[in-house]
Amino acid sequence: MSTARPQVGADGGGILATANEFFHTCMGDHAPGPDERPHDRLISGMRLGRTLLGMVAAVWLVVAYPLSSGREEFVLGKLVELGIACAVLLAGSVIGITAFLAAGTPDRRRAFARRLLGPLVSMLALALGPAVTWLSLRTVKGELVGGEDLMDFFSAIVGRGILCSLLSFVVLVIGWLIGIALLIASVPYTIVTAYVCVTTCFRASDVHQLLPALLSPLLVWSLFAFQVFNGPDVAAPPEVLYTFLLGGPLSVTALSVWEVRRLRGRYGITLRRALGR
Repeated sequence: MSTARPQVGADGGGILATANEFFHTCMGDHAPGPDERPHDRLISGMRLGRTLLGMVAAVWLVVAYPLSSGREEFVLGKLVELGIACAVLLAGSVIGITAFLAAGTPDRRRAFARRLLGPLVSMLALALGPAVTWLSLRTVKGELVGGEDLMDFFSAIVGRGILCSLLSFVVLVIGWLIGIALLIASVPYTIVTAYVCVTTCFRASDVHQLLPALLSPLLVWSLFAFQVFNGPDVAAPPEVLYTFLLGGPLSVTALSVWEVRRLRGRYGITLRRALGR
């Protein structure tokens, strides 16, 4: 297959790529070969086109019609949707990868297990953001280490006095400034990492190419149910609103079906073959 080549570094960037490179160096690279994860430009282009079209449609809807609630509620709602998307995909990825491990032959199970590095790195990178945010908040509020704690610590070294108070004050100020900086950085980091995890399905393609196509419909239909239950974001006519709401899940589902068929017809990648059956 002259058109097939492995997707090196295509699923992440920044901190994710750095962490991924570190773990690959320490544990070895067991990613799928080009016969199991071919680089198909048409599939990549269709995914990108679907994403851009969805973004354009979402922006047009918000610009063309007034918001149902305030801007703060709208932004908060989108952050909640991103969190739900992460939770749905995390659960779906764990279930899907576990099903692949359970249903595959012993040789395939060992191969899949060696490919868990990418999903694990994505999960750890996502968990790092909320953890740093929580620690930063506690540091800024003085709940992690207080002035009295520092006084007791330095008094055991230099004794009570001006030097002890000065050291405690300097360390407290430095810790507070570091906490503020980490808090400011952790919020956009968490949002960007969550978006990357959602768009890459937690690097599920590292285990097998079919997994993202199987998991994507689960995500979009779950978000569709949440949006219907939570109410519309804009005061648009029902025909426009539900066309927009249904357009995303239907297009993603159709794209996933097409992708599975293309992988089977062009590259011979099937679920049965993936499991070694």
